[in-house]
Amino acid sequence: MKRYAPLYTLFLMFVFFTSCKDWNQTNKPIEISNAKIEDTASTYRPTGMVRNIKQDSKGNILIASFKGVFRYDGKSFTNLTSKIKLPSFWDVLEDRKGNLWFASKDSGVYYFNKKTFQHFATQEGLASNRVASIYEDRAGNIWFATGAGASRYNGKSFRNFTTKEGLSNNDVTSIMEDSTGKLWFGTREEPCFYDGKTFTVFPKKDGKPFHNVWSIIEDRKGNIWFGGSILKDRKGQKGDTLVLEYGLWRYDGNTYTKVSDKGTSIILQDKKGNIWTTGAVKLNGYWALSRYDEKTLYDKNPQVTEIFALKGMGMLCGILEAKDGSIWVGSLNGVYRYDGKTITDF
Repeated sequence: MKRYAPLYTLFLMFVFFTSCKDWNQTNKPIEISNAKIEDTASTYRPTGMVRNIKQDSKGNILIASFKGVFRYDGKSFTNLTSKIKLPSFWDVLEDRKGNLWFASKDSGVYYFNKKTFQHFATQEGLASNRVASIYEDRAGNIWFATGAGASRYNGKSFRNFTTKEGLSNNDVTSIMEDSTGKLWFGTREEPCFYDGKTFTVFPKKDGKPFHNVWSIIEDRKGNIWFGGSILKDRKGQKGDTLVLEYGLWRYDGNTYTKVSDKGTSIILQDKKGNIWTTGAVKLNGYWALSRYDEKTLYDKNPQVTEIFALKGMGMLCGILEAKDGSIWVGSLNGVYRYDGKTITDF
């Protein structure tokens, strides 16, 4: 596993800093329009990498970008983190009390109670200052997926979970609570779940380890979906080597089903039951926003539509289904909205 770290880091650096302005539509052509935004003093358009998008209780769109966390009210953008000068942000969450949490790439977590900010870092007990995602469980605990384990905050203090407690890998990418109350963790290796007492590392796929699981969801039927890759042995003239195999997998509690060979960075199930993903269509290939049709979702070969794609190495990131049914997606250069017919470039 360690032999791939330098190569993977270089690949990410290349992806992160490659422009994604050129579009390549697959399937039927989709009209692309530019959003008309009110020119007000509080308007800042999100630029840079948009890793996650959420919606608050009032219906505003919350956008976590490397240039700040923005709120879009349907007319204008407001930079919620303009007073925080240094961090690049990876995720945003509105908790059940209406407070906001901001996860940063290298500066820990910021908490905003609508009046003041509070900063949490390793000095306050956070496992790492690199925080990929934030999740609130049904008990009201706030979880952070960090580069050195999973951190749980109960409103007073942190408790950290690492490989010493049973986590499969300390580099955590995503957290999800299923309908039975188990917490699932995506990591740079196998995913695992926590039942409140012990961790269970997910069984390897055909004896091969998962690698870099960025997204986990539970669908309406209780199946667990994984987006990521596995390491495979490949025989060649120079001997056996390990290679990555991209994919989207579904687990029904007993068996795996590989749904697609497409790379999967983020997974979303919409209100109609369709599964949406972003990811590279193949190793080192272009990135696409794809939709797997609900009617064929559990067939051997489900129907998949590439809604739009990016030429070259442009990257598509987080996905949100807004309350009006529109799909929002982040990229390296900002955010886009798809209303079923038109893609709006913000």
